[in-house]
Amino acid sequence: MPNRPFGRDQAWLLPPSLADLVPADHPARFVAAFVDGLDGTWWQAFGEDLEGEALGAPAYDPRALLSIWVYGFMTGVRSSRKLEVACREQLPYLWLTGMQTPDHNTLWRFYQEHRPQMRELFRQTVRTAVKTGLLLLAVQAVDGTKVGGNAARERTHDAAGLKRLLEKTDATIADLERQNAADQPVPARLPRELARAEKLRERVREAMAEVSREGGPKQVNLTDADASLMKNRQGFVAGYNAQAVVASIEDVEGGVKSQIITAADVVATAADTGQVLPLCDQAVETTGEQAAVLVADGGYHSGPNLAGLAERGQTIVMPESQDRRCQSPYHKDAFKRDAKSDSYLCPKGQRLSFLKQVKRKGKAGIRVYGGIARICRGCPAFGVCTTDRRHGRNLEIGPKDEVLRAHRRWMDTEGARATYRWRKTLIEPVFGIMKEQQGARRFLLRGLANVRGEWLLVAAAFNLRSLWRIWAQDRSLT
Repeated sequence: MPNRPFGRDQAWLLPPSLADLVPADHPARFVAAFVDGLDGTWWQAFGEDLEGEALGAPAYDPRALLSIWVYGFMTGVRSSRKLEVACREQLPYLWLTGMQTPDHNTLWRFYQEHRPQMRELFRQTVRTAVKTGLLLLAVQAVDGTKVGGNAARERTHDAAGLKRLLEKTDATIADLERQNAADQPVPARLPRELARAEKLRERVREAMAEVSREGGPKQVNLTDADASLMKNRQGFVAGYNAQAVVASIEDVEGGVKSQIITAADVVATAADTGQVLPLCDQAVETTGEQAAVLVADGGYHSGPNLAGLAERGQTIVMPESQDRRCQSPYHKDAFKRDAKSDSYLCPKGQRLSFLKQVKRKGKAGIRVYGGIARICRGCPAFGVCTTDRRHGRNLEIGPKDEVLRAHRRWMDTEGARATYRWRKTLIEPVFGIMKEQQGARRFLLRGLANVRGEWLLVAAAFNLRSLWRIWAQDRSLT
């Protein structure tokens, strides 16, 4: 079989056009269509004037710069230096910029200036999905994932660790100062090692003040003060808790094609409990519609969350983290309430009367009910129901207990169990794509505000990836 003709000096027969080298259904073309479709009002909210300034050197068009960052985050290129190289070497970027090659400083300044407005970009991607009429909003899923920060885990210290580090740093500075003896010429600036040690000492002192402050954190990371130690599948990392609410989007033929993130946020605490209500409000704000059913894992389970969602008229499918305890035949749900006498009947028929009202872990309004210790000691269930020989069985009933009981009954139905099975296919693939294909396993920025902007751009880019697949089938959707 003969070889094809080959040569690196082949000339173009006609002047080349980049448009001929970027396919019509390429994601870069969709990014351009999306960004070019943003009107002047949106750009003003984003902090840019498309007309530019009357005086001064010509600036890059903000549409070109935004397109670079969006396409980069869609394809896993999230560094301004890597984007600079891509703008010189890769055809999609050359087409997006019209053969212009902004350097990394220009790209960084644009990203830094507009990071607070990334929520506006994210909202626009959700609204674009809503306009297609293909977004399925009846059932949505909420979940969180731990993402490593731009900080080493070993740089996280508590008060005792900071004290030891300060002592070590003081000793290092004293040693460096001795090396710069008085009989040597005074340098114009501090030696590099001494300057670095002085800076570290100042940061350690600031961190000690933070952990000593009333209500302050127990630990502080010296690289990124907002990052917290969190456990993920790889172990403990100094990072953040990234949150998302996800809905399905159909393709033009009616099948479920992909997902759209309808709400996104980042918090510096590992617990998910306090995030579900704000995320639901954000999803309503971006889509204009409240999900009839919300699916979540046990990390979001709490009485206040169930009560808040019930007030909104929202059904939530969410297991309880203490599900095994609930299966006990002597769990407090097995005690029947007698509203007339304000008492409870145990499964063996003993009456538990109201004793007092207490406060537990900052929660007020907890009512305590107790039986007769003598009867409890003689009960066949003693040792299983209670082991307290002095007081017998007590019940602590909080103000949200009725809501919790109703939710447990709902979760025991086949409909709830079937709906909960959707969670894995609805939201877990989203985090997988964001981490593996968009490169968001680790944040590149530091500080909660900056990290939040980075996550919102990742979420916006994810939505545009999903919309691009729909657009490639039917380009009239843009």
